[in-house]
Amino acid sequence: MSELTGRPPHEPTEENRIKVKTLAAVGTRFEDIARKLEISENTLTKYYRKELDEGRIDANSAIAKSLYDQAKSGNTTAQIFWLKTRAGWKETQVNEVHGENGGPLIIKWKDKD
Repeated sequence: MSELTGRPPHEPTEENRIKVKTLAAVGTRFEDIARKLEISENTLTKYYRKELDEGRIDANSAIAKSLYDQAKSGNTTAQIFWLKTRAGWKETQVNEVHGENGGPLIIKWKDKD
C-alpha cells in the first residue's frame, strides 16, 4: 500500500517577502501574486499578510504625500481633488424648470382619440 503525501509546507524567503510587498504596492491582485509564487491565495495570506498590508499602505502613503505636496505647491487640480476626497467638497448642479413667464409648469396630456 502506498502512502499519499501532500506538498511540503511553504517556507517564506526574504526574496519572496520583498517580491510580495513590491507587487502589493503596485496593486497586483492577490490571485496573481500567489500565482507568481506558485502558491494558493490562502497560503499567500497566511505567510505574507504583513507584506501585503505594508505594500499597499506604503504605496498609498507615498502617493498621498505626493498629491499633498502638489496641492500645497499650487496645483489647482490636486487641490480640487484633495478637497473633494478629503474635505467632503462637492459640486452640485441645480436644474429648474418653469412654465411660461416663470409661472408654474403645466403638463397637458393629449387624448389618444
